[in-house]
Amino acid sequence: MLTRAGTIALRALVELSRQPDSLISGPELARRQGLPEARLEQVLLQLRAADLVEARRGRSGGYRLMGRPEDVMLAKVLDAVGGRRRTLMPAERAEPEGSSALAGDQLERQLLMRLERALERELGRLSLAELLYDQRSWEASLDPEGGLMLG
Repeated sequence: MLTRAGTIALRALVELSRQPDSLISGPELARRQGLPEARLEQVLLQLRAADLVEARRGRSGGYRLMGRPEDVMLAKVLDAVGGRRRTLMPAERAEPEGSSALAGDQLERQLLMRLERALERELGRLSLAELLYDQRSWEASLDPEGGLMLG
C-alpha cells in the first residue's frame, strides 16, 4: 500500500508533529526515527515543495511542520512523495475458460475497485494528528505503569 518514501514521510511528519513549534535538524529527525539520512533529506525536499514542511538553514535551522497536524491529510502527504502504490488490482492475466471463472474474476475486480475507493476516501479524511494520536496511544500501552490514552 505504501512506498518506502510514503513511510518515511509519515514517520518524519509524525515526529515533527510532536513539537510543532520547534525546528528539528535532518540528522536529528533521522536519528529519532531510525531513518536513512540521505533518503530522509530527499523526502523532506519533496514535502517542502508541497508546502508541508518549512526548512531553515544554518546552525539553528531544521524542519518544522507547516500548519496544524489536524489540517494535514495523509492523502496530500503521500501524493507529495509518490507514497502510494497505485492499485490493488492484480496484473492482467489470461482469460480463464468458462462463464463461472469469468464471473469470479469480475467479482474480484469489483471488490478490489471498491476497496481502492474506500482507501482513497479514508486517506482523504485521515489527518496527521490522528496518526500522532495512534502513535502516542501505542507508546502509552508499552508503559509498565499501564498508561492508556482514551478519547
